[in-house]
Amino acid sequence: MAYHRPRQLSEALSLLHSTNAVVLAGGSDLYPAISARQLPGDVLDLTAIDALCGISRDDAGWRIGATTTWSAIARADLPPAFRALQQAAREVGAIQIQNSGTIGGNLCNASPAADGVPPLLVLDAGVELASALGSRRLPLAEFITGVRRTALQPGEIVTAVHVPTSAANGVAAFGKLGARAYLVISIAMVAVRLELEQGRISAARVAVGSCSPVATRLTGFEVALIGGKADQPALWRDALAEDISQRLTPIDDIRADAAYRREAVEELVIRALAQAVAA
Repeated sequence: MAYHRPRQLSEALSLLHSTNAVVLAGGSDLYPAISARQLPGDVLDLTAIDALCGISRDDAGWRIGATTTWSAIARADLPPAFRALQQAAREVGAIQIQNSGTIGGNLCNASPAADGVPPLLVLDAGVELASALGSRRLPLAEFITGVRRTALQPGEIVTAVHVPTSAANGVAAFGKLGARAYLVISIAMVAVRLELEQGRISAARVAVGSCSPVATRLTGFEVALIGGKADQPALWRDALAEDISQRLTPIDDIRADAAYRREAVEELVIRALAQAVAA
């Protein structure tokens, strides 16, 4: 087994093009997923590549490098619209996981319970991909294609997450339900982002995780929120319940049954809406 830790992105892409190396970007998901004492085959560690780490801004919006850790995201100086993402960052495992786990790894792991996905969906995030043959971008909603499945092609890695300037408007909140507060796989989680004008909602994004193979936006409910009074979220329960029944496909498992998950999502969304407005 060979261990590669390049400092340049071009070197990493070349190595990945010519080998079958396993990509490592923190390891908090990769290591638990194997039963062996060591990773099989060659390892390509991306954490020494400066171009993949950190948060920057230009006229188009924000770029979050793929190896940026959850701790760094939680501490970053970001607009209120990013609050759901920063709240989620503080609930990704214990502090040790937050210090090593990366946003790119969270997306590539493609778990239905990935904490970072609903907050990024409400930020209209896109995913930057690169290989030795070139680069491309996909909306996050198109990048994760199923349970543990993504649109990554052979030889590609995630290099960054992009949030457009238009998504930095408004206020946001994140809510998560598990058997305990930390170190737990979610029963359900939600993220919301609202844009407000004179006390009424002018734009809305609501996303739910752990209740379908891929985290999902409640687009019908988002439409129902437009024009509503921001300080009366309980008035929208009927529209919320209808959209939950149409768009989510929760399962029965050891953590909760499907009916409980639907009820939990409804309450989490109402609480997140109230929290976002009050912040």
